[in-house]
Amino acid sequence: MRLDVTDLRAFYASPLGNVTHRIVARAIDRFLGSVSGLRVLGLGYATPYLGTVHCIAERTLAFMPATQGVVNWPGSGRSCSALADLTMMPLPEAAVDRVILVHALESVESPTELLQEVWRVLTPGGRMILVVPNRRGVWARREATPFGHGQPYSRSQLGRLMRSTLFSPEGWAETLYMPPIESRLWLQTVGAWERVGTGLSLPFAGLHVVDATKQLYRPLPVHQVRRAALRAPARVLVPAPSPG
Repeated sequence: MRLDVTDLRAFYASPLGNVTHRIVARAIDRFLGSVSGLRVLGLGYATPYLGTVHCIAERTLAFMPATQGVVNWPGSGRSCSALADLTMMPLPEAAVDRVILVHALESVESPTELLQEVWRVLTPGGRMILVVPNRRGVWARREATPFGHGQPYSRSQLGRLMRSTLFSPEGWAETLYMPPIESRLWLQTVGAWERVGTGLSLPFAGLHVVDATKQLYRPLPVHQVRRAALRAPARVLVPAPSPG
């Protein structure tokens, strides 16, 4: 089930949502790097993470699915948000340099079609930042947060999905080690949870954050190479004529 946009806005306005935003934004920014002069697209409900990007990038867009609903973003000036079918986006090929997916992959009916469409609109060498609930994490089991809805993923599942859609993972991070508990006293310990979880590489982080690059060519499987070699005509050695 996909959350309504009002539920997402309410979560990010709460104390737990504020802490979540701060932690996840730090992980995204670490992979995103400088976006000066680039075109950036946010999919799902990525607007909480596009504020600083919008001030620097050449152009920033935010597409939200109709099943979720859309909000006007940014709050002032010309709107950069729109309703869109995330598997059939109204963009030409190679239109954007960076795509940030938050509350997107876990909620669509066909994750493969979504990533294929992301591949289409990305420029050659363009990058995708993917934020997805961790199947082994506590957050995926708690429906009180947006990350407790939809399909969570293991790291191996994400790897297979990206390889099948021509994305090459370049960087992985796990974040949100703290339990999703709405307590101000508990939220004050978030820094300790993140330091311990990251330092020990604990497996129960709430989210995967993946930096992946668009591949330009589909790699040829080994068995196809071998099959092609077997089908090649055999060389026949013909003895040279004897000197007469």
